[in-house]
Amino acid sequence: MQRLIENIKISFASLAANKLRALLTMLGIIIGVGSVVAIMSIGSGAQQSIVKSVQNIGSNLIIVTPGNRDQKQNFTQMIGSNKDNFSLKTEDVKAIENGTTYIAGAAPVILSSSVLSYLSKSTVASTYASSENSKDLYNIEIATGKFFSASDVANSTNVAVIGPTVVENLFGNINPLGKVIKIDGKNFTVIGTTKSKGSNQLGNDQDNAISLPVSTAQHKLYGMDYVNMIIANAKSEKDMSKATEEVTAALRRSHHLKANDPNDFTVQNQTQILNIVGTITNIFTIVLSSIAGISLLVGGIGIMNIMLVSVTERTREIGIRKAVGAKNKDILVQFLIESIVLSITGGAIGIVFAVVIAQALKTFTILSASISGFSILLAFTFSTVVGLFFGIYPAMRAARLNPIEALRYE
Repeated sequence: MQRLIENIKISFASLAANKLRALLTMLGIIIGVGSVVAIMSIGSGAQQSIVKSVQNIGSNLIIVTPGNRDQKQNFTQMIGSNKDNFSLKTEDVKAIENGTTYIAGAAPVILSSSVLSYLSKSTVASTYASSENSKDLYNIEIATGKFFSASDVANSTNVAVIGPTVVENLFGNINPLGKVIKIDGKNFTVIGTTKSKGSNQLGNDQDNAISLPVSTAQHKLYGMDYVNMIIANAKSEKDMSKATEEVTAALRRSHHLKANDPNDFTVQNQTQILNIVGTITNIFTIVLSSIAGISLLVGGIGIMNIMLVSVTERTREIGIRKAVGAKNKDILVQFLIESIVLSITGGAIGIVFAVVIAQALKTFTILSASISGFSILLAFTFSTVVGLFFGIYPAMRAARLNPIEALRYE
């Protein structure tokens, strides 16, 4: 133990005597560890952000979209000419509500963007056209006024509920309730405003939006008899699988599909969506971390090169140490420790570098980075292994030097 401590002291003294060379040697490790930890933290943060965004839409959510995403589609089908992409109707919502026992509610949805104007002011906002119960399914909170009713949906009334950003852009400090605005050139009466949700985890302004009755959007704005999607809410999280199966069965009956006919729609529950998101972000993180890991390999080669140079420079010192009783094992341990110290120190600086990057991303961008103890442990362990692996050959070369030849070395 005493010899080990002495070797560690000698190693630190040797590195301290060549500070600039040691720093340049560690640079590859610093960049490698910093990159790996930063990328893993960005991947983890992105996954958490997307999960939070999905969960904020609503709990126990089931999303039905047109077309069969399980089947291969050619380019023409993907851009919308395939008839399956128009397969969802408002009647399907009734089929889901009447044909299921695990569903608490369902609503048709048309997503678009519209040009809004009031007097001389205009803006562009996201349009969400749905039924009256979408307020609960989408967790919409009313700030002033009211949400549109079942009667508004049945009669295709020209009413709108607008978000705080739309209020600010069109009305400023004026009370918008009862005011008539133009949506894509059509007159609509503002009957309510929503509470602020702020930007989602991807940086999109959730308050720059308007909600309309789905029938009004279909008949008076877009001239369409289909919807973009249907959202449904399972009664409980434990029944999500059964609810998904019920929705699929109800839609197959509604679309009069035979036993061998493929679905012309896709049903996904929140759990499936989150699993897909997790898989994508994990692949993204692994690929980029692997690329960043190349820096660690380069850093390891740099350590080996410098240690070989150090062995050559210190040949006479090694000869003297052997002459006064140092064993091959002592020389081997000394150079291995120097290599590992370089790697561990570089890894520690790299982790600090990653923390700074993560904090900068949180402060100045919409990206969220979450540094986990696992990523730090992984990078730190890997950097230690790199130092050990690439330090073995120089250390063995130093240990094998003949003390007499070493003493004669000039």
